[in-house]
Amino acid sequence: MAKPIVAIVGRPNVGKSSLFNQIIGERVAIVESTPGITRDRLYRETEWAGRPFFLVDTGGISSNKNDPFTVQIYNQAKLAIDEADVIWFVVDVREGLHPLDQEIAEILRKTKKPLILVGNKADTYDPALASDFYRLGFGPPLLVSAEHALNLGDLLEQTVAAFPDGQKEETEEAIRVALIGRPNSGKSSLLNALLGEERAIVSAIPGTTRDAIDTPLQYEGVNYILVDTAGIRRKARVEEAVEYYSVLRAIRAVERADVALVVLDATDFLAEQDKKVAGIAHEAGKAVVLAVNKWDLVEKDDRTAQEYTERIRRELSFLDYAPVLFISAKTGQRIQKVLPEVYAVANEYAKRIPTRALNELLREALLRHQPPSRKGQQLKVFYITQVKVKPPTFQLWVNDPALLHFSFRRFLENQIRTHFGFSGSPLHFLVKRRTKG
Repeated sequence: MAKPIVAIVGRPNVGKSSLFNQIIGERVAIVESTPGITRDRLYRETEWAGRPFFLVDTGGISSNKNDPFTVQIYNQAKLAIDEADVIWFVVDVREGLHPLDQEIAEILRKTKKPLILVGNKADTYDPALASDFYRLGFGPPLLVSAEHALNLGDLLEQTVAAFPDGQKEETEEAIRVALIGRPNSGKSSLLNALLGEERAIVSAIPGTTRDAIDTPLQYEGVNYILVDTAGIRRKARVEEAVEYYSVLRAIRAVERADVALVVLDATDFLAEQDKKVAGIAHEAGKAVVLAVNKWDLVEKDDRTAQEYTERIRRELSFLDYAPVLFISAKTGQRIQKVLPEVYAVANEYAKRIPTRALNELLREALLRHQPPSRKGQQLKVFYITQVKVKPPTFQLWVNDPALLHFSFRRFLENQIRTHFGFSGSPLHFLVKRRTKG
């Protein structure tokens, strides 16, 4: 499910960052009284009433078009507005209506997106504070105080109610595949090779792909939706506003996907950023296929593929369940193996094991491997059942969850994989204490 985006916009020094910090619950954004202190958009995931969403803080929009710094802030804020599902337009009710508020209102009016006018710095509820802002044409502002956390619940309730219906879980039968990787790893070339046509722009310049682009494809009777995403760079190198926001788009593409196709560059293999990119898919609980691209450019002998695989297993140990393909999008080498592998992994990701079979495996495993003990008390595992797919999730009932050491959980995971497969799919475990009766 793609999480909605809520963008906080307004002129400088109206309390946008204070509002962001209060909602998130930590000092993520820098808060100072100097206008323009928030230069880049900051985003964090949060939730209200069980609805997760991304909250995006933006720099203050200024009317000084001759200052490159303020122009950059404006461009970043505009990008956030373009991507947002709901906009919080923040004004300062203590200072009153400002000419710049009216300029920003004209920009926001053209978006035709759900908008909540937020009257910040209302430390006490006084309807008179709202009167000036009726002229903006958005109705009365919702009076809040970010500093004192007043009326933030009402703000969040209105926000969640404004989320579009399209944010519901997608039920289409097509397998969604997100192509992710750092810039210039060959994602767009791979997309074109899979499609058999030049559907995506291919360039040697990193960062050519800015958006996450959905492309439907049918292959051997199976429907796919391929999502080409912008390359994900290290934070220090994400300088352009467009590239900064591309990271969030890529993360959202992974969230909406069934399978993440992680594209690695064989000629510049396993940089630190590759691990972070792969970690996005793993942490999102998605099925993963690792595609080592540009294999035609590597000098090889009969051990090269094995050595690359061993390095992947060593440095991406958290993805030891993911199959590895060595391909060349440019020459078409092994491209015909990519979608069948994705299809197989997607089926494993959606596979459900009968409870009886799981508990038979559990009994055999416990006979071979004695559960751990601590301070004289031994772990007892009574029962296991699969409670979810995508990702496969198993619930264990034990005498004391604190006794379930990571190594024993890993042992159980290996036993499940040995007997039931789940290639390419992460396995999640929930642990509950079995109470008497």
